Amino acid sequence: MSDKRIVVALDAMGGDNAPGEIVLGALDGLKRSDSLCVKLVGDPAAIAPFLEGQEYDHDRLEIVPASEVIEMSEPPVAAIRHKKDSSIVVGMNLVKNGGADGFVSAGSTGAVLVGGQLVVGRVRGVDRTPIGVVFPTAKGLALLIDSGANMDARPGNLRQFAVMGSLYMENILGVKSPRVGLVNVGVEEEKGNALVKETYELLKETEGINFIGNIEARSIPYGEADVIVCDAFVGNVILKLYEGTGGALIGMIKEALYSSLRSKIGGALIKPALKGTLKKLDASEYGGAPLLGLKGLVVKAHGNSTRKQIANTLMQTVTFVEKDIVNKVAGALGASSESKED
Repeated sequence: MSDKRIVVALDAMGGDNAPGEIVLGALDGLKRSDSLCVKLVGDPAAIAPFLEGQEYDHDRLEIVPASEVIEMSEPPVAAIRHKKDSSIVVGMNLVKNGGADGFVSAGSTGAVLVGGQLVVGRVRGVDRTPIGVVFPTAKGLALLIDSGANMDARPGNLRQFAVMGSLYMENILGVKSPRVGLVNVGVEEEKGNALVKETYELLKETEGINFIGNIEARSIPYGEADVIVCDAFVGNVILKLYEGTGGALIGMIKEALYSSLRSKIGGALIKPALKGTLKKLDASEYGGAPLLGLKGLVVKAHGNSTRKQIANTLMQTVTFVEKDIVNKVAGALGASSESKED
């Protein structure tokens, strides 16, 4: 365990289960990592009741007051510009000004995206900041990038996403020379729309990545690529279909196992093995999604995050800081994260 203290600003007011599950997740995170320090950002009066009676290291937990909350339904740009004392803006300013090593929020995705670019800022050389989501496949884990930030991307943006995704998989998950696949309707080079065709040519010429060509959606669950590159419209559809299909299959399996006495007996026999398999499909195991290409670390947690997901996201954020992912992305794209230029 590193002696270095890693400070994470945590939006206590963001998400469907705030502030209770957020605060409890922070306490769980503190128990799991001696190097973690948490700054809970939000309304002290709302946060305090969930700390009462809890045992934790008071030196590693601090409440940072924020009087406003950005709601899910609010226009993101207007909210970031006008709610300067919101938990999202206050938390991001902590990262910007060196008061925290990273910021985590389960709040409005749009506000986190806009705030990341307007408050924290992009590193020089990065045109768009994508969201990278890790999900399970038959061969391990893969990164879907972009999964929700840039609905109308250009070929150059997708090239940068491929570079960022490769760095992420190699440095965070330890995948050597990760295979980069471009989402398309066929594996042939000549297939696809103009965006995909132009991106294919760019990726073929991009040094430092292991580009394996086009990948069809049906090949993704089988782990045919480690980095799945696409624009956010396609990525978000893939992600939500993936989550929905996984949830439906789990439900169908459980229903079948309890359908008769024979199946219940068989289910009892396979339960230990099945539990491990189903755990791999549990989104809470993989934490949140980083916004890559910013000058500071911003991580978006699931909107319905439980304490388990918040704790896992905090552990993930500690790893991001330890692996210096922000500066590695900046360096790969020919820029320094110290730059003040947008």
